Amino acid sequence: MKTMRKIIEIDDTLCDGCGQCVPACAEGAIQVIDGKARVISDNLCDGLGACLGECPAGALKIVEREADEFDEEAVEDHLKTIEEKEKPESPAPECGCPSLQMKTFAADKPAERSPAAGFSALTHWPIKIRLVPPKAPFLKNADLLVLADCAGVAHTRLHEELLNGKVVMMGCPKFDNADEYIQKFAEIFRTAGIKSVTVATMAVPCCSGLPWIVKKGLEKSGKSVPLTEIVFNPKGDMV
Repeated sequence: MKTMRKIIEIDDTLCDGCGQCVPACAEGAIQVIDGKARVISDNLCDGLGACLGECPAGALKIVEREADEFDEEAVEDHLKTIEEKEKPESPAPECGCPSLQMKTFAADKPAERSPAAGFSALTHWPIKIRLVPPKAPFLKNADLLVLADCAGVAHTRLHEELLNGKVVMMGCPKFDNADEYIQKFAEIFRTAGIKSVTVATMAVPCCSGLPWIVKKGLEKSGKSVPLTEIVFNPKGDMV
């Protein structure tokens, strides 16, 4: 049933798809679709505007228009569906995908490799934010590098200049679940004794969500950890 009521409106011309409004909506009414934030269904939006202050572009506002009534039962069903989708997958068997099989190993020693052979500073597996458990042993007392996927490709000296001596977690703030990542980083900062964190992103609007996610996780953990932000342009140069 439709009625005149207050509801969130998102200006496509201002929205850059950063996704910061998504975790701010307790009802899960907002999702980033095709690079833009959308209210996925009128009956999921309560119109109270808790998401407004989280938009750095000012793309969200409250309007009054004819819309489906807010439906608490639909919200509960919707949140349950989201929760089911975000449940961790069952651990992979030994013969399955290696992504969930945690491993630690020694980094290359540059002196033992010829320049032509390259140099790997990677010391652990997995590396995706979604797959690394907060209690992974390689996180203990680590210097953490949180790396946007694109930055890892753009920066040609990643292993020598950024990854060497650090534990890395990679992800995309545009396509991954921001709220899930905030909770994960909060638990990591609470329990792992992280010594420092470096966040490396690209100079594009959607990447701005990654430092925000890490800072929110740090704030939620109640810990104080030195944080450095590094931004690269598409050619891999630091800006």
